[in-house]
Amino acid sequence: MQAAPVRATAIPSFTDALRAVESLLMSSGQRTARRNAWTSVLEDRRRAKDRVEAQRVLEQTLVGRS
Repeated sequence: MQAAPVRATAIPSFTDALRAVESLLMSSGQRTARRNAWTSVLEDRRRAKDRVEAQRVLEQTLVGRS
């Protein structure tokens, strides 16, 4: 009996598959714009999270002084 052949290439991830479809459907400029927009969304979320955390720390500091 022989062992089953080993696959030399990795199976692409779901993200890789989506990027492949995206590259077929959109021009390069549209892909860049979409990725830049998503990066901006993630950065806005991070800043919002930081604001909430700073507000929480300030409120705890004020309550501690009372």
